[in-house]
Amino acid sequence: MKLIPIYWWNKEIHNFRISQDKFSKQPWANGVILLLCVVIAMLLANLPFTKHAYHAFLETSLSLRIASPDGAVNWIFPRDMTVEKFINDILMVIFFFTVGLEIKREVVNGELSSFKKAILPVIAAFGGVIAPALIFTAVNHGTFSASGWGIPTATDIAFAVGILSILGDKVPVSLKVFLTALAIADDLIAILVVALFYGGKINLLLLGIAFAVILFTFILKRLGEKRLFFYLLPAIIVWALFYYSGIHATMSGVVMAFIIPMDARYNKAKFHRRSHILYTGLVASEELSPAEEFPNGPQRYYLRRLSGLSKRSIGPTYRLEHLLSPWVNFLIMPIFALANAGVEITDMSYFNVFSYDPAIGGAGMGIFLGLLLGKPIGITLSSWIAIKCKIGEMPAKSTWAMLFAVACLGGIGFTMSIFVDTLSFAGEGIPADVTAHLRDAGKIAVLMGSLCAGILGSVLISLVAKIQGRKA
Repeated sequence: MKLIPIYWWNKEIHNFRISQDKFSKQPWANGVILLLCVVIAMLLANLPFTKHAYHAFLETSLSLRIASPDGAVNWIFPRDMTVEKFINDILMVIFFFTVGLEIKREVVNGELSSFKKAILPVIAAFGGVIAPALIFTAVNHGTFSASGWGIPTATDIAFAVGILSILGDKVPVSLKVFLTALAIADDLIAILVVALFYGGKINLLLLGIAFAVILFTFILKRLGEKRLFFYLLPAIIVWALFYYSGIHATMSGVVMAFIIPMDARYNKAKFHRRSHILYTGLVASEELSPAEEFPNGPQRYYLRRLSGLSKRSIGPTYRLEHLLSPWVNFLIMPIFALANAGVEITDMSYFNVFSYDPAIGGAGMGIFLGLLLGKPIGITLSSWIAIKCKIGEMPAKSTWAMLFAVACLGGIGFTMSIFVDTLSFAGEGIPADVTAHLRDAGKIAVLMGSLCAGILGSVLISLVAKIQGRKA
């Protein structure tokens, strides 16, 4: 057998890494991976030789149990922790933490940093939440499905921005910025909805301790503390307190993200002064031993100091967001999709989103109509009111037809909608089997509604761009 030269392997690995890096930086890459994970999850949940193992794995207990000598369990931590709950209550905390960092960045320095920039996307986001919630409530009022009104209110920024990037210059830059800012504001509203309406029974003592820890961390920030350890340790404590207090544990990630300081330990003047001193030492160490291989011992010391100086000259918020975003986009969110998009289809009625039962309601109908119709109508109508009342300004070089077409992409709910679905439909008087059925039907409706909203928005944007191109 002919041996392949080592340099060929090195070249192929190098090319693969370059291609992988290019792929990960594409705005649509996350959406492609999520779609692939949805397909895999559906296959795992329905193929005869995988479905039992799939569900059994998700229900595997991860709780730490300490028992007394007689065998009685005395202490369990975390409470009722399974693989599925680990993903939804721990891994998703990191997702929400990253979302919180992104929202804070946009509020401080980005598209939501001034009243003029933020007002139209924020008003549009509220319209895009209220209209789907009203449609869902109108369909399901007085039924077991009524508590799912929050499911169709969210927009998945990864899919929406990914489709806009694929459509290229058909959409004005101002509308791309508008939809991105809207999705960020939408995320904040969705977080508030989960915190206020989808928690459990509140333990005021634990909640009070959590707020005390949050206040202590906030005081540290005000005193100028910039080291991440003094924020990440309280974040873990607050997560545990939220987990047992009845507030959904993922909210701890958002709260602590807002407290992380944005200012770096070293400002511009200190960076230049210290870097000059270190660079001078680096050059001097080379002159002392010019024949030694670079870097020698003293040079490694100065390089480490320069590396630490550079890191401390970037704000903790930016460092954390840069560190976590790849893990969230290409690991945590795909794992979430694999764990939550796998719905076992026992009969084809799951795909009939317009089915309705007088007692159970029509959760699928409310979600599907909320995403496909409620989102674009709410976004467009609230934007029209804001612009006509001269509260906001029409995005530059855009028309109402194009704004409505872009608003249709706001109906892509996916990640946040599925997450809210996992918290919905449970309550007093609702049988467990009904809750499970509604959640499964809700996930199917989210997928179908998001798919149809993405297709509708893409087709309308292409048509509007073509018509406007002819007129021009």
